[in-house]
Amino acid sequence: MRTEKKTKQKKLSIGWIGAGRMGYEMAARLARGGADVLVWNRTREKAEPLMKYGAKVADKVAELASRDVVFCMVSTWKDVKEVMHKLLEDAQSKPKLVVECSSISLQGSAELRQMLEQKKIQYLAAPVSGNAKVIKAGKLTFVCSGPQQAFDLARPYLDLIAVNASYVGEGELSRIVKICHNVFLGVVTQSLAEITILAQKAGVPRHAFLDFMNQSVMGSTFTRYKTPAFVNLDFKVTFTPHLLRKDMDLGLDAGRQFEVPMPLASATRDLIQSMIGQGWTEQDFATLLLQQAKASGIKLKPENMEVGDGLS
Repeated sequence: MRTEKKTKQKKLSIGWIGAGRMGYEMAARLARGGADVLVWNRTREKAEPLMKYGAKVADKVAELASRDVVFCMVSTWKDVKEVMHKLLEDAQSKPKLVVECSSISLQGSAELRQMLEQKKIQYLAAPVSGNAKVIKAGKLTFVCSGPQQAFDLARPYLDLIAVNASYVGEGELSRIVKICHNVFLGVVTQSLAEITILAQKAGVPRHAFLDFMNQSVMGSTFTRYKTPAFVNLDFKVTFTPHLLRKDMDLGLDAGRQFEVPMPLASATRDLIQSMIGQGWTEQDFATLLLQQAKASGIKLKPENMEVGDGLS
């Protein structure tokens, strides 16, 4: 059980950049938790529903510069760089702290840290594990790096969003942790697809095989969460093949940088590329199961079984 940290810290004003699938749900938890949140999104209409939870919506990202803490949750390093330049273009005001939650490279994160330090703004790198459904279930987790003081300042707000926030040290260490996490995500999903198809081709229904796996010592929150998609072939997007390929590439780049061989990650990256090459790009990356079935000479059908995802 997590021990809640008590704090008498003055309530801070929060700026939030990004109301996509992840950013929307994270900002919603902050607003519902009573935080003073001002949200900006490139498409304002996507942020406006947050007003029902008490959030305010900005017309320009520069409006967030007067907030004490600004969170950022967007898709790519290019997006992060663009919004940060716009945020800081008005020298009259600046936040005390920027908490950057997107999946970006070590190099991008270090560049952002330097940019913010030049303006005397604290920076906490805080990528996450989970997706929109995980956030709704209250099971998101943060991994954070940067000055301990920055982590302590952000902690009450991280706790409103997530079930846990792990502090791993200074600099960009949280970025390498997140990259390792997402490489593992890809490799585990491919492995789960392989063994599920092997069991099915031998005559075992997918729901029966996965029920056993989930109850065994090999079961996990993730295998349970992916079970409905594998059983009923509902591949509604939680994470796209393109985004997973990006993270696999980041992992392989880190492997080269630190001289760590990554044969399983490399093979999985090629299988993700193969799936993208076939045009399987708009559904969830769990369509690795369909590719594995095709390679094994079988055509899958939904089993139409009611199976839990372990989140509720």
